[in-house]
Amino acid sequence: MTTTAGERAPDWSREQWQVRARSWVDAQLSRAGLRVTGPVQPRVRPWSLVWRVPTDGGPVWFKANNPGTVHEAVLIAALAGLAPERVLAPIAVDPARGWSLLPDGGESLRDVLGRDPDLAHWERALPGYAALQLASAPRADELIALGVPDHRPEVLAGLLAQLLDDRESLRIGDEDGLSPETYERLRAELPAYAERCRRLADIGIPATVQHDDLHDGNVFAGPDGYRYFDWGDASVAHPFGTLLVTLRSIRYATELAADDARLARLRDGYLEAWTDRYDRRTLVEAAGLAMNLGAVSRSLSWRRALDTADPARAEYADAVPGWLAELFEPTPL
Repeated sequence: MTTTAGERAPDWSREQWQVRARSWVDAQLSRAGLRVTGPVQPRVRPWSLVWRVPTDGGPVWFKANNPGTVHEAVLIAALAGLAPERVLAPIAVDPARGWSLLPDGGESLRDVLGRDPDLAHWERALPGYAALQLASAPRADELIALGVPDHRPEVLAGLLAQLLDDRESLRIGDEDGLSPETYERLRAELPAYAERCRRLADIGIPATVQHDDLHDGNVFAGPDGYRYFDWGDASVAHPFGTLLVTLRSIRYATELAADDARLARLRDGYLEAWTDRYDRRTLVEAAGLAMNLGAVSRSLSWRRALDTADPARAEYADAVPGWLAELFEPTPL
């Protein structure tokens, strides 16, 4: 790895850490007038630990991020101030430690689609996410200053060059890594990739927060509307990069062809928020570029998430080279 965050990552299994975290949770709940009523239910991944905490006011959720995704805590607090109707307002955050405490968001869009797989649910969910991005765009520099990763088109080519120097993460020659041929092809692709980055930047659509993992499991669908959560993969980037994961997840869930007109309709419904400033042909071009370039963003977000000493990271290590190889896949739509 090229960074040393994994060496600094906390051992979430240590009793001392758990006592300290539980003390923080209890103190924050007490300030909110809540009391824990039962044992916490943990879920651990290499990039985060999540506790479901039962309280006398309903369940709440504690999340601790590893150093590679630590920016999530400060980001959700910032988004709650910028677009409070689009995210859950945290009960408390500790930005330095990457801790957050959130109320329960109710059922997810995945739950809703499980009962009613109508794409109209996505047609209603995507404009709200676009509105959140537009509300956040004027604060993009501030979000970067707070520690949100910078994946704007102006810097992506440089980030790709740095990533290609991280041969350990790319697992070159390993069964689940990049083949030497694909690696050399990526090296040769750098100038063309940089040119596509310049074209996307020149279109002029402002960078903003980009979730980078927006699928139906990361959207709450409650009576108060759609709210977007799980921001550990997020960056400040071209907004349309979101479509790479979102449209792909919808396509896989519905078994639609990549060029299905229903996916194009979802894309266009999302892009509608920018039509007061750009013509649709330009927006469609920008979306195609952003989705293509976004494979690098996904690879980078996975590298950050897996920058940990946790042995469980090996289960996911193929995601870093796997997403990078997606750069050569045709962009849908």
